[in-house]
Amino acid sequence: MLDRFATALLRPAVEGLARFTARTGITANAITVAGFVLGMLTAVLIATQNHFQALAVMGVSRLCDALDGAVARLHTPSDAGGFLDIALDFLFYASIPLGFAVSAPQANALAAATLLAAFVGTASSFLAFATLAAKRGMHNTAYPDKSIYFLGGLTEGTETLAFFAVMCVWPQHFAALAYTFAALCAVTIATRIWWGWRCFA
Repeated sequence: MLDRFATALLRPAVEGLARFTARTGITANAITVAGFVLGMLTAVLIATQNHFQALAVMGVSRLCDALDGAVARLHTPSDAGGFLDIALDFLFYASIPLGFAVSAPQANALAAATLLAAFVGTASSFLAFATLAAKRGMHNTAYPDKSIYFLGGLTEGTETLAFFAVMCVWPQHFAALAYTFAALCAVTIATRIWWGWRCFA
C-alpha cells in the first residue's frame, strides 16, 4: 500500500547514490547479492538474539535492494538481474520469521509458521498474477521501473519492513506482531485473488 509513496520519497537520494556507485564499477547484480548476504546475516543476528544489530544490518540490506535497480537502470536492465532480485527478495522475507522462530522456539515457532504461510499466500498470488499479466502484455503504470507486473496490496514491502523493524525493537512481542501482520496479509491475499479472477475471467 505504501510502496509507491516510499519509492517516490526516497528516489532522489537513491538515484544520486546510484550514480556514484555506477562510477565505481560496482554492478547491479553485485549489489543484489550483497543485499541478500546482509539479509541472511540479519536472520542470523535475530536467531542469536542480537536484535538491534539485526535492525542496522537489515537497513543496509534493504538499501542495497533499492540501489540495485537504480544502478541497473543507468545501464541496461536485464531479465536475469530482475529474476535474481525478485528471487532473493522472497528468500530474505522468509528468513526473518525463521530467525525469530530459532531464537525462541517455544514462544515464536507457531506465530512464525503462521506468518510464513501468509507470506506464501502473498507471494504466490503476486507471482501468479505477474505471470499471466506478462502473458497478456499488461503493464502497471504505477510501478514502471519494476521487472514484472507489480500488483499492490495492503501489505507490500514497506509495510513488511516496518513490521520487521518493530519486531527487532520489541522481540518479546514477536508472536502478537506476527499474527497481526499475517491477518493483514490475509486481506492482501483475498484482494489479489479477487482482482486476479476479475481481471483474467
